[in-house]
Amino acid sequence: MKSKKFSVYARLQSFVFAFNGIRVFLQKEHNAWIHLLATIAVLVAGFLFNIRSMEWIAIAFSIGLVWVAEILNTCIEQAMDLISLEKDPKIKVIKDMAAGAVLIAALIAFVVALFVFIPYLIIM
Repeated sequence: MKSKKFSVYARLQSFVFAFNGIRVFLQKEHNAWIHLLATIAVLVAGFLFNIRSMEWIAIAFSIGLVWVAEILNTCIEQAMDLISLEKDPKIKVIKDMAAGAVLIAALIAFVVALFVFIPYLIIM
């Protein structure tokens, strides 16, 4: 395989493609809006409670985990739909497992949020 020459333009273009993917995800996926609202709510709560640096790190990683899981889930679902739109038990299992990954990520984020915010709510 022939290696392509390094190009700053090509590297910058890859960012354009990535941001376009995020834009399309936000425009076309209803779950993206749910995650966006949850993200905004958690960020606002973090600022209102003036959480500490380590808590911000936990929150940031949790938010990122959920977003990555949801985008990958969407990619898997769309790839499976390209393979077949007919009901196929094997494709259903693949889609269900991808959705399960999002659920696990969301539960982890929820538990992190509980650990971070409950102490602030108790002392109110």
